[in-house]
Amino acid sequence: MKSILLLFTVLLIFGCSQQRGNSKVGDGAAYYSEQYRPQYHFSPDSMWMNDPNGMVFYEGEYHLFYQYYPDSNVWGPMHWGHAVSPDMVRWQHLPIALYPDDYGYIFSGSAVVDENNTSGLGVDGKAPMAAIFTYHDPVGAAKGEVDYQNQGLAFSNDKGRTWTKYGEPVLKNPGIIDFRDPKVSWREEFGMWVMTLAVQDHIEFYSSTNLLDWRKTGEFGKETGAHGGVWECPDLFPIEADGSDEIKWVLLVSINPGGPHGGSATQYFIGDFNGKTFNTDQTEIKWLDQGSDNYAGVTWSGIPNSDGRRLFLGWMSNWLYAQIVPTERWRSAMTIPRELVLSEINNDFILKSVPVKELESLRETEIKPTITTVSGNLLINMEGVPVMRSEMIFDFQANESTHEFGIQLSNEKGEKVRIGYSRDESKIFVDRTEAGVSSFLDEFAALHTVSYVAGESLHFHVFVDEASVEVFVDGGKAVLTDIVFPGLPYNKIELFSARGSVEVSFARIWGLASIW
Repeated sequence: MKSILLLFTVLLIFGCSQQRGNSKVGDGAAYYSEQYRPQYHFSPDSMWMNDPNGMVFYEGEYHLFYQYYPDSNVWGPMHWGHAVSPDMVRWQHLPIALYPDDYGYIFSGSAVVDENNTSGLGVDGKAPMAAIFTYHDPVGAAKGEVDYQNQGLAFSNDKGRTWTKYGEPVLKNPGIIDFRDPKVSWREEFGMWVMTLAVQDHIEFYSSTNLLDWRKTGEFGKETGAHGGVWECPDLFPIEADGSDEIKWVLLVSINPGGPHGGSATQYFIGDFNGKTFNTDQTEIKWLDQGSDNYAGVTWSGIPNSDGRRLFLGWMSNWLYAQIVPTERWRSAMTIPRELVLSEINNDFILKSVPVKELESLRETEIKPTITTVSGNLLINMEGVPVMRSEMIFDFQANESTHEFGIQLSNEKGEKVRIGYSRDESKIFVDRTEAGVSSFLDEFAALHTVSYVAGESLHFHVFVDEASVEVFVDGGKAVLTDIVFPGLPYNKIELFSARGSVEVSFARIWGLASIW
């Protein structure tokens, strides 16, 4: 959620008709070819979107709810938009799921399937779907009250197509500003529901046996991690370390401002959870994504054990400029879906992000460049493959003469984005200082880096869409997500090696199909 909120009148709260929903997008909708419209990332049909919410898998469908304002392309009274997908890749827009009401706007939260009907809200023996979210009362906030955020609940007995509000909030504010963004999950090992809640500068934990009655069990983080802004959108889950049977708990916490490149970003903690509170001996601040544009992401609940993946989606923007980027009909998109993988490297755990395998179904024309050595700039023949809708993999082999190397996307206007590695500084980078339109904010044109000590080889896996680049290095050990706004589409891909040469042992490029 946005940390510094605009104040709206009561009229605005109820100005949206309860009967109106955002329309489904027909195949080949003309406006889905607008400049900067993502072609394989989820974006709203129109108007404003931010945090992903209520992500749950149920009966073959991935549900994505999201913070949505149907009356403007800037942030306003929050609703829950809704879409479903069979594969996290191809999406169908559904009508708005939750509207503001007498208790306030519908801020971020989560959704679960109450398999055992612990809430008693199911009918005809079916498990209900429950959405747990934050009510934000703008009237109370404007009056200077402190208890204007409370946790509400809604339920559905038709696979999330229609929702009924439970009534009054199920967790009332004890008198704390910034009391929000509940992430709820059923923990079989503890025999209860666990709620992870963002509270100003820390996380609080609550438990329940029925989703309706909650009690506080612990808190974490007042003196741990990054504290440059308000903590938001937490997520807590156990995960098995890659290649072992050791299980650790991961706590995701978004923060705004205070990210590594200014504005918003998501940090994570690795530790243990005893059913009441979270503990860690981690002292280093760890960022899930070292780019500028992956925020408020959480993971899907309800993923079957037969799948076993921890699946993640983030909001592909940054509160520094989200409301002023150069799009009109709509604002914002989500990242590509990713699998989170816990790995132990040099006696330290890191959380890797890996593009989900389902994205491979979008691959169309394939290019297999024959490249051995790069010195200077080497142009790749992209015939039949659109640069602005592509996926690419390059394996580089550095030698003693290599200083800086990577991938450059460019156009006839001389706009370019450079993705690469500096051996001199031991840093991965995405350089968007000359990427295109940036007049909306001086700070947008920036070089984003992450410290990284490469081995003998370096594996780059890059996704390019109409207004974004997502970079995964060495299987997700380093990740940078950045949005860009070229004045003309990039139509050239070059490999470069500055002050020396670099070997290329593997190269593949695919054109990707549009999901619309």
